[in-house]
Amino acid sequence: METIWLSGAEWLAVLRIGLGLWWLESWRHKDKQGWFQRGTGIAWAADVADKHSWRFVGKGFTAVVAPRPKLMAYVVVYAELALGLGLIFGFLTPIALAGGLLLNLLYLVLMIHDWAEQGQNSMMALISLVALGGMSWQTWSLDSALGLF
Repeated sequence: METIWLSGAEWLAVLRIGLGLWWLESWRHKDKQGWFQRGTGIAWAADVADKHSWRFVGKGFTAVVAPRPKLMAYVVVYAELALGLGLIFGFLTPIALAGGLLLNLLYLVLMIHDWAEQGQNSMMALISLVALGGMSWQTWSLDSALGLF
């Protein structure tokens, strides 16, 4: 593949690293005290799920998240951190890309009526698919250095 400045594999690595930075920013700007001590993040999501026009969203939230709000707050916040670091450093990259894709799809379904969230999550999911399909862990990654994948 002929490209300007970098090789195709290097551009895929840039895309992967940029996605990792996006996840890291998502983690950084969260009010962790609010999420962990006051439960604001899960309470907000519960309100969205309760009013959602797709009934399965509310039912799924009630079955999976509502019984364990504190645990789920930690899962969401630290998943974003792990995804960001994994993608930036290229460690367990296919797992991070698949996990990020799943998280973005869950966010997309939960926030289906919020156009700003739809755009962000759609773009992040698309980047995950391209980086996964292009095997972006082959360049500039710990996975490549360690001979993983």
